[in-house]
Amino acid sequence: MPAATSGAIDCDLHPAIPGCMALLPYLDEHWHEEVVSRGLDDLDLALWPRGAPLTARSDWRPERGLPGGSVELLRSQILEPFGTSIGILNTMFGAPALHNVDMVAALCRAANDWVVKEWLDKEPRLRAGIVVPAEDPDLAVQEIERRATDKRFVQVLLFGATETLLGRRSHWPIYEAAQRHDMPVALQVTSAMRHSPTANGWPSYLIEDHVNFAQTFQSQLLSMISEGVFTRFPKLKVVLLGAGIGWVPSFIWRGTKEWRALRREVPWVDRSPAQILRDHVRISCQPLDAPPDPNDLATLLEMIGCDDMLLFATDWPHWRFDGTEALAPGLPEDMRARLLRDNALATYPRLKGSLS
Repeated sequence: MPAATSGAIDCDLHPAIPGCMALLPYLDEHWHEEVVSRGLDDLDLALWPRGAPLTARSDWRPERGLPGGSVELLRSQILEPFGTSIGILNTMFGAPALHNVDMVAALCRAANDWVVKEWLDKEPRLRAGIVVPAEDPDLAVQEIERRATDKRFVQVLLFGATETLLGRRSHWPIYEAAQRHDMPVALQVTSAMRHSPTANGWPSYLIEDHVNFAQTFQSQLLSMISEGVFTRFPKLKVVLLGAGIGWVPSFIWRGTKEWRALRREVPWVDRSPAQILRDHVRISCQPLDAPPDPNDLATLLEMIGCDDMLLFATDWPHWRFDGTEALAPGLPEDMRARLLRDNALATYPRLKGSLS
């Protein structure tokens, strides 16, 4: 057990659903028949094809089955080697990308029930995010309410790229429910592929998708800030999973500059975008996108100006680092305790009772 991460709260673990057929025991009769009759099974997300090297570290690929495919793999590859005290499961399931919202709602319910039975009930150190049909906020709220009674669910999961920008008021019922149940909303690096991830058309390669996702997160945050989400929901936290931090300084500088010039247009934005981001946004530390020289990392963090922003994560089983060195070289010593545990406890109020 490495002393560097012992007792850490890992905020980004990805259990692999084998396919829709694995969810059949958790579907009602109608949707059970629909899945079987359509032969609906794998719903892999385009940014994370199962065979792509980035999707799983080579030493985390089992001889049989899927990377991230069992609690036993999670214990042997993450919980024990890193000395993890709590791990948060974020299921990267493609169902929310479907257009049939009733089917999406049924599959999200089944996926959340599957996580309970196959993961949470088997390992007391685990918590999870709620997969929701985000394109129908009423159905999404129903699923949040259904699962909020189980304190092991600690956040609401959304795709990073969505049909419409997340600041739009049609999404606000989701934020109201999340705030009411002391849950942050987490945006994952993935997309329903409704629109091009670039402003100039569709890319050809995975590298373009993954690099351009920094722009996607900026667009979503700017929408939420400009539309007044954080003014309307002052306790809401947004967690960015797999976002990196290299883009943050330029985003807050430009956002604050333009807000000063155009603030009359958005009078409900009562603070600078820089301050709103520091108060409400948290980012997982894998990948960190740190400067090549470890000595420059402290400078980058000083530019961001917030010691509370980073959350510890291994991004299991994705390939973001090798071995057990999950903390970036150059990370200031006085930030480590906050990154490993304190920031997560402040971000996820539902964790506090389970640790006391």
